Amino acid sequence: MNILFLTDNFPPESNAPANRTYEHCIEWINKGAQVTVITCAPNFPKGKIFAGYKNKLYQTEEMDGIKVIRVWSYMSGNKGVLRRTLDYVSFGVMAFLVSLFIKTDVLVATTPQFFTALFGWLAAFLKRKPWIMEVRDLWPESIKAVDAIQQNGVIDFLEKIELFLYRQATRIIVVTDSFKENISERGISKGKIDVVKNGVILSQYPVLPKSENLLKKYNLEDKFIVGYLGTHGLAHKLDFILECAILVKDPDIHFVFVGNGAKREELLEQKKRLNLKNVSLLPSVTKLETKEFISIFDVSLVNLSKSKTFKTVIPSKIFENASMGKPILLGLEGESKQIINDFEAGICFEPENKLDFAEKLKFLKEDKKAMEYYKKGALKMAQAFDRRLFALKMFAIIKKVALGSPVSITNKTEYQEKPN
Repeated sequence: MNILFLTDNFPPESNAPANRTYEHCIEWINKGAQVTVITCAPNFPKGKIFAGYKNKLYQTEEMDGIKVIRVWSYMSGNKGVLRRTLDYVSFGVMAFLVSLFIKTDVLVATTPQFFTALFGWLAAFLKRKPWIMEVRDLWPESIKAVDAIQQNGVIDFLEKIELFLYRQATRIIVVTDSFKENISERGISKGKIDVVKNGVILSQYPVLPKSENLLKKYNLEDKFIVGYLGTHGLAHKLDFILECAILVKDPDIHFVFVGNGAKREELLEQKKRLNLKNVSLLPSVTKLETKEFISIFDVSLVNLSKSKTFKTVIPSKIFENASMGKPILLGLEGESKQIINDFEAGICFEPENKLDFAEKLKFLKEDKKAMEYYKKGALKMAQAFDRRLFALKMFAIIKKVALGSPVSITNKTEYQEKPN
């Protein structure tokens, strides 16, 4: 079976979309599939091409058995609506053109920005091949949630495209139960939607002792480290965490942020303005380096803006940190909160509530018995969200679609293992 996959994020980029696609493709190849990925030259999140790559019209490479085709695109950092739109559309157009010449049995196009999905649908339509729309974010709803674009005719137009794509897709694969409910409530049959959640390759994020090199390098010995590793974007509300940091009087607590994104420069300025001595803002690191940084965390922070939209998401960083036995300090409601509570893998605070954040952090710092309990719960949760099993579920769906067979994959989405 030949699978053609369209995505604008792929390794050596190390964000969640790139990791999910790559790890899924590896499992599909192990099952005998031929996988071709069309992407762009790696440039996320700064919009600057990674060393060793060029923004050529067309270039190919093989990555662990995956045929990777990189096409030209206009590149932009995660700033400015017009520039980002040009980035998204240029990749979509180029991916579409190249797709027309690639032999495939089924085409998969992934979001969150759905110009990739739009041009994926068009390519599949012209090639007369089935196509699967993978929905990793409810876009453009998530744009409204962070006020990137005000509610107007543009948003209305984008929502019409969104619904059009849902109707045209042969199958829809979403990453949360909440996404499935949202889409079905807007007139799309539940029978057309499958849930394949995010997870973690357990062997890639093992339990490790704290990195003495990093602790010494950043003068963090004997600190209780609250760590955040990931995108510093509009949705993550890290400015709120810095506002909380100034209220933390315990000299042993230190906040470590690792990553990049649209808000990083503002966060650096905020840290300087508030004269925060208990915060370190470190640049992004490679995927291979992430586990070393996670190792020094005592608690893993996962935070998003307070929004009804974000109640539907499950950030994949939850599982990577949990796999390394890190209790989760979660500033998010909805499905993510339910998972953390079910597995007792950490503790949740009300998003953007400074008092609640401070109380929960104080509790984690002072209650060593609770911390050990949450560590065990985190490990159980990671085992229940083994990405290899989810990849095989998605492969079974793709195979059914490619063969033109009725899809009867179970949509049971309960966790694979419940805590005792």
